[in-house]
Amino acid sequence: MLALFWFTFLYQPLFNALVWIYVNIADQNLGWAVVWLTVFLRILLLPLSILSARNVKRREQAQLKAEQATKDFKSDPIARKEAVRRIMRQYNISPWAQVLSLGIQLLVLVLLYQVFITGIEGRKVVATLYESINYPGKLDVIFHGFDIGRRHDYFWAGLTSLYLFLSIFISNWNQKWTTAKATFLFLFPLFTFGALWWLPMVKSLFILTSMIFSDIIQLVIWPFKKIKDNA
Repeated sequence: MLALFWFTFLYQPLFNALVWIYVNIADQNLGWAVVWLTVFLRILLLPLSILSARNVKRREQAQLKAEQATKDFKSDPIARKEAVRRIMRQYNISPWAQVLSLGIQLLVLVLLYQVFITGIEGRKVVATLYESINYPGKLDVIFHGFDIGRRHDYFWAGLTSLYLFLSIFISNWNQKWTTAKATFLFLFPLFTFGALWWLPMVKSLFILTSMIFSDIIQLVIWPFKKIKDNA
């Protein structure tokens, strides 16, 4: 029952969407089809991303007020706890938007992994395609000289991890660097590199595209945030 649900409502729709993009948008290149699929997915998740970004801002504001309340009621722990609780209730920050967005992207990652593990040629492709989707024949999996279905790719795993490292560094450059932050700055990209090196290259392509999309959105909304903050 679960396998039928997974195939019918998750795997098959994603696979058909990927093939449709491959035929109609990506000039019959599966690498670019994955890029476009990622972009379309992020556009669909844009409301959740915007809500998540707002929550980050609200969380920062709440944290500043909580720190100030801690200083104001330094000698009165009961009043301090009550003040912090009141601040948290006031901002009412819920992580559900970010969790849902990340969960959907993780699900797509798993489905893409299954696509390349199950196979993208022959009878399996024909059996998975809807009648409205034409069989494109052998799928072109070479993306700028790299086979997106192969594992142990150093270049794309390294490029994605480097981009992640720079993103973490830039987002924290004006903050105080603690030991925990510095450790995270180096260990998380290293862990990411190891995981992506072990997985098919398509994972790196998906994650890198998603991160670039997020940064582009941040650049687009940054001027509006500055105007709002200065208002």
